[in-house]
Amino acid sequence: MSHNTSDAVKALFSNIWDNYLAVTPSALKIHDLLGSGDDLINDHVAYRTFNFDKVNIAKLSAHLLALGYKECGEYHFEAKKLYAKHFEHKDSTLPKVFISELLVEEFSEPVQQIIKRMVESISDEDIANSSFLYSGTHWSVSYYEYQTLLAESEYAAWMSAWGYRANHFTVSINHLENYDSIEAVNEAVKTGGFPLNTSGGEIKGDQSVMLEQSSTIADKVDVTFSDKTVSIPSCFYEFAKRYPMPNGDLYTGFVAASADKIFESTNAS
Repeated sequence: MSHNTSDAVKALFSNIWDNYLAVTPSALKIHDLLGSGDDLINDHVAYRTFNFDKVNIAKLSAHLLALGYKECGEYHFEAKKLYAKHFEHKDSTLPKVFISELLVEEFSEPVQQIIKRMVESISDEDIANSSFLYSGTHWSVSYYEYQTLLAESEYAAWMSAWGYRANHFTVSINHLENYDSIEAVNEAVKTGGFPLNTSGGEIKGDQSVMLEQSSTIADKVDVTFSDKTVSIPSCFYEFAKRYPMPNGDLYTGFVAASADKIFESTNAS
């Protein structure tokens, strides 16, 4: 059973990765830059959604729970009006998944209406299929609506343009053969011509919180809105180094203060 489950997880993430690369061309270049073959282990994948029952964390994570994942931690982001949970598989080489949801009721009526209309356009049948995790948008929004969302929530605007796909993949620095520090990875990425997110510093977190993270600035890709095509931030690539807990096992959770700044990798400059 477990072998089949891990094959099913790998097949799912292979589809999620292809869908992510389609709008994040830099990720493949960085992947090739850092890896020396099969040493690129994906630490985690992140998803965004809304806190409506139809598409909330419970709905997205159902696809993971069916494949042997377990819920492991929860996080609150007051300033960004987000709630999140992360999920882990007992096979630690399989990626953790971090899913956040926007607290829609905390936004203005116009923003709530746009999001409500977006979510209403998704069929329950699509949500129930694991391909939902790499299905993109199920609605059409205008550039004006995108900007209306952007004025209150970069997160909501990003969702309106990109929908259900991995917001980022994350290289596990612990598993790289040629690098053992986040500083060395950051230097290699910058030397390769890929700018890093400097919000809160290039490196978020440190050994005291058992997790260091950094990330690229999202690629810019053309999106066809209902009224025009505009180049906007898509997805980004993250790098994570984990430190051992007192029991010797690597810390597997997330640090809310660091994740808060990682969200800003998709900010429109």
